[in-house]
Amino acid sequence: MLELGIKGKEEDIVSNSNIATNVGSGKVKVFSTPMMIALMEKTAALSVESYLDNGQSTVGTLVNVSHLASSPLGMKVWAESKLVAIDRRKLVFEVEAYDERGLIGKGMHERFIIDIAKFQEKTDNK
Repeated sequence: MLELGIKGKEEDIVSNSNIATNVGSGKVKVFSTPMMIALMEKTAALSVESYLDNGQSTVGTLVNVSHLASSPLGMKVWAESKLVAIDRRKLVFEVEAYDERGLIGKGMHERFIIDIAKFQEKTDNK
């Protein structure tokens, strides 16, 4: 059962696949903002996955984060999430990202619980 306070943590390494120059978000070889956000979303999504019914998942609907510090190639980065609000199908998470030197990003992220088959059918038939 979903309850407030559920936490998640996921890690990555800054590599050529997630730096700004290679994802189109800048001209420097640092962990990109889009990939930091993706790591935050992944962390939140995975943190609640085991609490959902079979055939359900979540989709991201809102991200409001600040990218506070840069992280160089080769550095370990990770995101942490905490479920802070539940409003029927809407889940609200506090999210933070870190590297080996400290906090690099923080903010809020919202996800909605969906029925996978119905969601996909509706999307495909628009």
